[in-house]
Amino acid sequence: MDEDERQTRQELMILDALVQAMGRRDEVFQIIEDSEDADEARRRVGQLLDVGELGSRAVLDMQVRRLTRDQRRALASRAEELRSKLPDGR
Repeated sequence: MDEDERQTRQELMILDALVQAMGRRDEVFQIIEDSEDADEARRRVGQLLDVGELGSRAVLDMQVRRLTRDQRRALASRAEELRSKLPDGR
């Protein structure tokens, strides 16, 4: 895998985690609220969404303004654009 593909896959992983978190925002917010600290929140969000540390960290770092419909559409569109660039489409 070349560097461009690695970067594309990394960005796609983050975008997929964010889009998934937006769709399950009530659960994500509840986990964050119930967690003792950021490390526990990151671990529990990762388990909920079945994403790695990079994805769960991106979810915790996400700004609330990203929850608007237009931002969700923009993230999903960018994810599809990246997916189309990958040889396996995933």
